[in-house]
Amino acid sequence: MAPRKKKEIKKVTPKINAYIAGAGLTVEQPITETLETNYMPYAMSVIVSRAIPEIDGFKPSHRKLLYTMYNMGLLNGNTIKSANIVGRTMQLNPHGDAAIYETMVRLSEGYSALLHPYVQSKGSFGKAYSRDMAYAASRYTEAKLSPIAAELFADIDKDTVDFVDNYDATMKEPVLFPVTFPSVLVNANTGIAVGMASSICPFNLREVCETTIAYIKDDSINVADTLLAPDFPIGGRLLYNRDDIEKIYETGRGSFKVRGVWEYDKSQNCIDITEIPPTTTSEAIIEKVIDLVKQKKITEINDIRDETDLNGLKITIDLKRGADHEKLMKKIVKMTPLEDSFSCNFNILIAGSPQVLGVKDIISEWVAFREECVRRRVYHKLSKAKDRLHLLKGLEKILLDIDKAIKIVRETEQESEVVPNLMIGFGIDEIQAEYVAEIKLRHLNREYILKRTADIENLIKEIEDMEAILKSRSRVSKIIIKELEEVAKKYGKDRRTEIISVENEVEEKEEIELDTSPVTLFFTKDGYFKKITPQSLRMSGEQKLKDGDEITQVIESTNAVDLLFFSNRGQVYKSKTAEFGDSKASVLGDYVPSKLEFDENENAIYMVETSDYSGNMVFVFDNGRISRVPLSSYVTKTNRKKLIKAYCEKFPLHTVLYVKEDCDLLLKSSNGRMLIVNTASIPAKPTKDNGGIAVMTQKKGQRISEVLIYEKGTLDSEHRYRTKNLPAAGSKKPAGTAEQSMLDL
Repeated sequence: MAPRKKKEIKKVTPKINAYIAGAGLTVEQPITETLETNYMPYAMSVIVSRAIPEIDGFKPSHRKLLYTMYNMGLLNGNTIKSANIVGRTMQLNPHGDAAIYETMVRLSEGYSALLHPYVQSKGSFGKAYSRDMAYAASRYTEAKLSPIAAELFADIDKDTVDFVDNYDATMKEPVLFPVTFPSVLVNANTGIAVGMASSICPFNLREVCETTIAYIKDDSINVADTLLAPDFPIGGRLLYNRDDIEKIYETGRGSFKVRGVWEYDKSQNCIDITEIPPTTTSEAIIEKVIDLVKQKKITEINDIRDETDLNGLKITIDLKRGADHEKLMKKIVKMTPLEDSFSCNFNILIAGSPQVLGVKDIISEWVAFREECVRRRVYHKLSKAKDRLHLLKGLEKILLDIDKAIKIVRETEQESEVVPNLMIGFGIDEIQAEYVAEIKLRHLNREYILKRTADIENLIKEIEDMEAILKSRSRVSKIIIKELEEVAKKYGKDRRTEIISVENEVEEKEEIELDTSPVTLFFTKDGYFKKITPQSLRMSGEQKLKDGDEITQVIESTNAVDLLFFSNRGQVYKSKTAEFGDSKASVLGDYVPSKLEFDENENAIYMVETSDYSGNMVFVFDNGRISRVPLSSYVTKTNRKKLIKAYCEKFPLHTVLYVKEDCDLLLKSSNGRMLIVNTASIPAKPTKDNGGIAVMTQKKGQRISEVLIYEKGTLDSEHRYRTKNLPAAGSKKPAGTAEQSMLDL
């Protein structure tokens, strides 16, 4: 059988340009046009529809979730599975179940992030004050609306707010909630948009309601008189400064400090931290304390552990015997997040436009919004009342002759003619006639009709009252005030965050003691650093070094000094001894350029340790110039780690020396000459990168070969090497003398 011929495959190259106009072409477009057409719509969407809360205190994601729960009837009854709620919410919020569930977690009672949670939770919802306590999956937890959520939806079905279509136009959702209290100030809200952010701290509900009532009565009030300070769900102690708080209230921007709460248990010799600032977590505090113990900045602690349980937050610190717990806590407060700042940025969407407002302005906007809600509610009720009155007036005419009405209905041949015949027979309109025609036969009696028409007089009075409300702003204000009083009475709670005056705090401040335990510092030619305790040094053997490296500086010091590392790039890097861990002779130690994040190809060449920045830095250059700079010139008010222009880089540097007191220097030149000069003869200049003065003259091709601190009596006839005038060439060593032999050695 003959083999089959292989089928030839023709390669077809699609002509893309023939089908897609302009494919493959590069079109130039100004960056401003690209940003305007491509990026700005996204940025505005994030600002307006996602990250910034509106005057009702909610972001769109919050509103969609809570409205879905309201429609599910979760304001009353039992809790249901969170997964069910999340699934239903996706009809309004198509951003995925994970994002929706995270929103529910933050609004929940179990998470403890809000002063007045809107969601009652059942199951594990994590904790706002813990990084590691994660919430359970939505299939394991249950939820419903809290009682206070009823204040969000009060009269929402009475045309108090506008409704819009959802993303696929299959449902309606409210643009805002007709909240009966300024929820925007009651519960914390944060958001990061594009180019702007919002951070609103929570305030006590009762204080907010009282302040709003006071503002409605007199808009010239000082808000700080009734709205004392922010109030956080986890508690804490707020360091109160009236000027700072009033600035935040006025501008909507600023910060204040919040401190944790602890108590000392004398029987167990331990400290229990039970409240922390809202900006940190228990794990962050514990990790920082452990780090401080390792650095020996804190030496009074035996153990620290997280004992948080169902009863709430608890961090326990076991103390060493005889430790002063008050001094310890002052250290922890200063050096850990147990005291932290809360930054305020009251950025709120007003009519779709982001605005940073002060507290009084926020209350003013909320009052205007609430007035509109109340007017719309009254108008809605007024319309219903007028419609009801219209029907009852038609029914009242039937009372004059019920038999006539029955006769008209009975004698009308066609059903479609019943309403027109009633209209003609009693002089009523079509709506009234329809209402009469729909009355059941059993209700066509005098008693029923008299009961219905007895409400006409009351309806007329109600209509007149509602019309008067719509015409009077003071009547509307009274309604708002009454609702605020009811909310404060029903849901108000005592403050959780204690207020501490900053003035009293300043008086209690003391200098924090540093660890002054003795250590020996080692610095090598290649830039390695070791800090070894006396005990470890006594037990150690030979110092371990890299091949070719050698120890250039050995200094006996303490853990409480500052360290300055001068580099070969004219820079100095500052650190503290305590920031380096204890080392051993058997290890290489810390590589300083890596530890202090030097620039690329930059090395440490000299180390200075100081506690008071006394003394002088002496820089000797190859060309014989010397610069003397007071060490105090390297003091900084801020904790800057890196200082540029630490010394002059115009000339090649030969030697760096730190001298606490003036001394003699012996300079040796490559031409064989020597010169003794006292550092006092070199003027000290505070400018760190000054070029100094010429001290030892050098001819072309000559340079300084060695610099030593000269000890008196080392050289015979040392006066030969001294001079009254600078610069000087120095003197050569006499040949064949004991001095010559000694120096040669």
